[in-house]
Amino acid sequence: MKTKGISRFVGLIAAFLLLAATTARAAGYQQVADGVAIYFGILPAELVRGHPPEHPEGQMHGGVPVGENHIMVALFEDKTGKRITRAEVTATITGPGSFKAEKKLEPMIVAGAATYGNYFNMPGPGPYRIALRIRVPGAGHDIQTVFTWARS
Repeated sequence: MKTKGISRFVGLIAAFLLLAATTARAAGYQQVADGVAIYFGILPAELVRGHPPEHPEGQMHGGVPVGENHIMVALFEDKTGKRITRAEVTATITGPGSFKAEKKLEPMIVAGAATYGNYFNMPGPGPYRIALRIRVPGAGHDIQTVFTWARS
């Protein structure tokens, strides 16, 4: 029974990443900077809730918090489409009022694919400015890019 739920969740995340990769350019959640294709997505943390404590997704980033969002970033070499798996990614989020949060996006495997993510509490509908600082192995400088997001 637990295996069905886990498989369903992994399938949901895989479908989200596929959908994000195919529709991100049109939705403004994909950018290319310094030869790196950057795909950005946000899911409610509740989609991760319900895993048994021993399941990897139930424990990633220190466990699933209540009422937060899970930010994910996937990186690819733009020319070859090869996934970038050893980057360092930091997100700085600013929003209404004086809201500001900064966290490292941790490497994680979702449906067999390397991705980076972490939980952020983003109160209210936004809009939010998500600034990413990306350090790719072998690059002489950080890549910086900005996305905007608001709750629909």
